[in-house]
Amino acid sequence: MSRTILYTYKKQEKTLTFSYDQFRTIHEAVAAAEGIDLNAFLKMEQQVEAVSNSTKAAKDYRDNHFKKLGFGRITLAQKENRGVGHK
Repeated sequence: MSRTILYTYKKQEKTLTFSYDQFRTIHEAVAAAEGIDLNAFLKMEQQVEAVSNSTKAAKDYRDNHFKKLGFGRITLAQKENRGVGHK
């Protein structure tokens, strides 16, 4: 099932269709949409996760790295609740 990502890149609001089949995280999806190579970032993120005792260190590293790349808010849009029989 696909979801919609709402994100800001270089002060422009953008949307993107996202599926976990294609990408592991929403951050990887928005970077791919903007043509940014994340290979070095993903290696460093794994090292941060390996040496830290909490997930907060990896989250902080990811958030700071994406701010440096020019991203603002990156979030999933809320799901629409539809009644039975409505598509």
